[in-house]
Amino acid sequence: MKESGLQAYLIPSSDPHQSEYVADHWQARKWISGFTGSAGTLSIMENEAGLWTDSRYFLQAEMELKNSSITLFKMTNQFEPQYVDYLVQTLPKGSVVGIDGKVWSRQTFEVLDRKLKNAGLFLHMDMDLISGIWEERPLVSAEKIILHDPKLCGKTAEEKLAEIRKSMTVQKVEYHFIPALDDIAWSYNIRGNDVDYNPVVISFAMIGLEKAWLFIDDQKLDHQHHLYFNENNIEVQPYRNIQTFLNNLPEDKNVLVDPAICSAHLYTFISARIVEGTSIPKMLKAIKNKSEISNIRHVMAKDGAALAHTFFWLENTLGKDDIYEYTVLEKLAFYRSQQELYFGESFGAIIGYKGNGAIIHYAPPKNGSSLIKKDGILLVDSGGQYHDGTTDITRTLTLDAPSENTKKHYTLILKGMISLSKIRFPKGTYGGQLDTLARQFLWENGLNYLHGTGHGVGYFLNVHEPPQGFATIQSERGRTIIEPGMLTSNEPGYYIPDTYGMRIENLIVCNEPDQDGFLSFETLTLYPFDVHLIEQRMLTPTEIKWINEYHDMVYERVSPLLNDEHKDWFREKCCNLAWND
Repeated sequence: MKESGLQAYLIPSSDPHQSEYVADHWQARKWISGFTGSAGTLSIMENEAGLWTDSRYFLQAEMELKNSSITLFKMTNQFEPQYVDYLVQTLPKGSVVGIDGKVWSRQTFEVLDRKLKNAGLFLHMDMDLISGIWEERPLVSAEKIILHDPKLCGKTAEEKLAEIRKSMTVQKVEYHFIPALDDIAWSYNIRGNDVDYNPVVISFAMIGLEKAWLFIDDQKLDHQHHLYFNENNIEVQPYRNIQTFLNNLPEDKNVLVDPAICSAHLYTFISARIVEGTSIPKMLKAIKNKSEISNIRHVMAKDGAALAHTFFWLENTLGKDDIYEYTVLEKLAFYRSQQELYFGESFGAIIGYKGNGAIIHYAPPKNGSSLIKKDGILLVDSGGQYHDGTTDITRTLTLDAPSENTKKHYTLILKGMISLSKIRFPKGTYGGQLDTLARQFLWENGLNYLHGTGHGVGYFLNVHEPPQGFATIQSERGRTIIEPGMLTSNEPGYYIPDTYGMRIENLIVCNEPDQDGFLSFETLTLYPFDVHLIEQRMLTPTEIKWINEYHDMVYERVSPLLNDEHKDWFREKCCNLAWND
């Protein structure tokens, strides 16, 4: 920093593609700070360092930064770069702040630049201070790509490119630059294993009205891949060529660029006329087609069977053998791997026993995770990647007789989940408007949770998929209109530090409009709730009816995949609640 004339240096959690979850090669913030959460920004100054992260990671960051010299700053608004405000207050005028523009979005760069300039500070963009000091930096994956069968995803790459080009024509652009890995994977029907849990391929794409390009390491392709791209009129170029290509675009042509996912560095090399707008594939892939929805229904039954095997094992082994949080994680992955078309887990499973469950994105360590005993609460949040869909499910289990207060908390979040699951709503409704449905019963009791209620989910793609969700209206998720075909998680929760965390999560898909023009949701996830945690007196007859119908559906769909012993056990788990007097 001294040699570069910097008074501060900022390190984000991202990569050149603005990914939420990044390959090891780009995890510089984790390498320097030791903080392993997926979201956070590290600031380094001459005599101090700070990490800014949101409420999902407060407890985790406190633990991981405990013996470091890094100060934790808890963000009160995760949608504003509050670390910049701190720099403005701390640094003298004329100070220089450095960033590596290759891993910052153009959109965020503009915000930083404006805020710093207004305070008399300077921002230098092309400052890669990491490459020169990270000696044993992990290499970028060289694994071969996978071609995703159109029979599984419902559309060929040719059909998807035609949809993209139709939108390009409407927007009067000749080119569309696509840096986001999941957008590329969806558009070209390719998948890979370059980022843990996210079946994407490290690459860039450019789509023209007549031709398309893929910028990728050639060692990731074989002869069949080259034939496939030739058939779809997709020219393959080396990954490193993207900067030169952008710099040689015709100056009299228009190129659509999403500043939220284009790096600040590459943005400066684009020679064509830039038209800023939302990535076209981002919106198209959010709407699942009929084949995808049909396949996801089938996947949910497979995934439910894997959970049934895992929880049967847990219930019958607990107290006999030592079971640790990480043991449950391994069992979930094992039983999922027995299912047809399994590819891997969709994220690192969150297995939180007692107080660990209150750490919202808790990752049990392979060595040293908590021993699970026959008492307390266990939160299990996990998901699978299958070639025919992606799952994400959370269930909270009680391992002994729960207290009245514990049952009350669980029932409040269950009521919120049901309310969101069964709502009818008019076209044009935003995710932020629906978010309150899941929180209402907690709010009535002076309680809340500090994460969003739901996120979009990909199809054999990222488990966190923009743009939609159920969250504050300040976020992209909250500001996005919920449309038919969107697959979204519904996951209210409640957390007491050092005591327990509770969350219940199903995936729901938005249905086509009914005869009145109103929309609704279909619940796709298939696994029963823990009835021992339900305070039935708090439920209305309508809520009891919903739970019973859901449990009946779960048993009908999942039980054919179980043997007789598991089936009898599962029937008890899917029991109906008696009607209140």
